[in-house]
Amino acid sequence: MATESAAIAADAQSSAAKTSPLWFAVGLTLVLSLAWATRFLEKSVPTWVDWNWIKSVEYPVYAIALGLIGSGVIGLLGIRERIAAAFQTEFFIKTGLVLLGASVHLHVIAKAGARGVLQALLLVAAVFLFTWWLGGRFRVGDRLRALLAAAVSICGVSAAIAAAGAVRATKEQIAYTATLVILFALPSIFVLPWLASVLDLSAPVAGTWIGGNIDTTAAVAAAGAIVGEEALQIAAIVKAAQNVLMGVVAVALTLYFSLHVEKKGSDATRGVSRALWHRFPKFVIGFILASVIATLYLQSGGSNEAIGAANTLRAYFLILAFVSIGLEFRVTQLLAEGWRPVVVFGSATIFNLAVALVIASVIFAGF
Repeated sequence: MATESAAIAADAQSSAAKTSPLWFAVGLTLVLSLAWATRFLEKSVPTWVDWNWIKSVEYPVYAIALGLIGSGVIGLLGIRERIAAAFQTEFFIKTGLVLLGASVHLHVIAKAGARGVLQALLLVAAVFLFTWWLGGRFRVGDRLRALLAAAVSICGVSAAIAAAGAVRATKEQIAYTATLVILFALPSIFVLPWLASVLDLSAPVAGTWIGGNIDTTAAVAAAGAIVGEEALQIAAIVKAAQNVLMGVVAVALTLYFSLHVEKKGSDATRGVSRALWHRFPKFVIGFILASVIATLYLQSGGSNEAIGAANTLRAYFLILAFVSIGLEFRVTQLLAEGWRPVVVFGSATIFNLAVALVIASVIFAGF
């Protein structure tokens, strides 16, 4: 574990040492250009292809794909190390997640009342612990199984990124998890509404089930809309309630990795409290503050335009992050993960479907 972190840090220092201001500018131009192309494709592809599911494909798909293409090109040109310092993945991710807090409004979550809170707590705890246990049985590394467990139990890519900050996961592990989230989320847009109809679920139960299962916001909205307006609203509220738990999980993972996984590492010499603060992803504090500020702002009569601007800015920072992840991606490190994480994620998704249906049917019956 410690060796892996040291190697990553050494690579970063080596890249920074080889980068001149000119090459940094070249790298930053590449990142910004691919980010612009991501936004262009996200808006244009649905108008080019008349497929309903394509409308729910979010920017991580385009950003990572373009980043991977760019990675191949700069690898062939032999300039990767010279421009790598411009791939500020960590900065882009943390800034984007802080801004994400502006879209998680506490007063909206409160509409679901005690039922929504109870549903989120039970489902996230059950799915996270199951995924963590199954990942251990399949001998998936602690860092990657933390990302998989956070992603499938909370809110997909955003939760995986938050967990990555707490456990110091690699960029390849983030990209691996993001790919699995996207692959499993797209079919769910159509499968879950169809199953809700087959099972004759009420709109509140169907909305709760969809919001607790699908891991991307756009896919939740698309699936909820297929069922109906009431299901859409409840699905959005349930997903927002789960998003709040992202910070809780980040804290829990920080504690676990500091006190157990890496207790013999360099952090142990700092003392427990200093080690926890050293490891704790500080952007989670920013996420919570942004949520509180946005909630108070709206309650005081503020307009949704400012919140919309923050959401747009958040999207751009996360696009830059995913582009950078693609540019830094190493196929050999992805292949090294093997098939086990796919089995774990798929099994956890099925478990999530079953448990969420039971919880939704009990808690939201007659809602």
